[in-house]
Amino acid sequence: MTVSTGPMDAPPAAYAIDRACGEHDQPDIPHMSLESFLIALANPWPGQAFERYFGYLDGEPVGHLELGLPLMDNLDNVYVGLNVLPSARRHGVGRALLDLAVERARTLGRRHLQGSTVLRHPDGPAFARVVGAAPGLEETRSRLDVRTVDQARLDAMLADAWQHAGGYRLILWTGVPADEIIDDVAYLDSRFNADAPIGDLALEPEKVDAEKIREAEQRRVQTGRTTYHAGMLHGDRLVAWTTLVGLQAEPAHAWQSITLVDRAHRGHRLGILIKLANLAQIRQLQPGVEVIDTYNAGANEHMLRINVAMGFREVDASIEWQLTL
Repeated sequence: MTVSTGPMDAPPAAYAIDRACGEHDQPDIPHMSLESFLIALANPWPGQAFERYFGYLDGEPVGHLELGLPLMDNLDNVYVGLNVLPSARRHGVGRALLDLAVERARTLGRRHLQGSTVLRHPDGPAFARVVGAAPGLEETRSRLDVRTVDQARLDAMLADAWQHAGGYRLILWTGVPADEIIDDVAYLDSRFNADAPIGDLALEPEKVDAEKIREAEQRRVQTGRTTYHAGMLHGDRLVAWTTLVGLQAEPAHAWQSITLVDRAHRGHRLGILIKLANLAQIRQLQPGVEVIDTYNAGANEHMLRINVAMGFREVDASIEWQLTL
């Protein structure tokens, strides 16, 4: 068998590879449509550039490599998405694509290659170890079955939390934040790599401003996503923020995304308040939602406790790997 690599020049074939790998590795997670995939290719995430390549086995594309290149921060890093069809693994395609990723990183003057593997299948972790990557952060994927939530328990949690949150006001919105709070959203977003556990990964805080927040929301809309937000105001300032993301093509599924509370305002149950309020919001505005998935670092015991109290249960785990050149 002959292994080779080359530029990704057929997006539908790349989509087919990514989808087959996603359905093999995490069959319970809906995959984006081809239309959304093509739109995402044409509209890169703000603040990043991308390079994409195929891995070939006897002339047939069986592997897809995506390199994410931050342009505003983390300039030593390359984010690696490497997929090889399950039927074509263990023939050297993954190694050839990784060699290409290393070559591109060196050419671009970047030192750290970072990518993730799920633990339910041994292929990814075994490959990462063989090529010399080090485990940087273990993450837990938890799922909330919205159809079976204990509403009385959630109501009691909400009432109790409000007893600790005097002087704060709840705010809800969808899509782009209002001008009055968008700078606060950008600040909280920029704190994620500083405040959340990042393990041994070489990550620095991202540079986020109002324009980047607006562009990110625009990209989500373009790819058929709706964002639901809840936050807490102290005076006129937003000091806590959480986001749920729904895929319009798969209204039964949603993702719990970022949840952040400013350090100076912790200890007032703001995290649980905004997560419960946002859950109520998505159930009202996306009534077909059935399950919500979320990722948390295994070391993030506080957030994991909140999720368990809400009814989230662990369904999967993954490792973020780092290969340092």
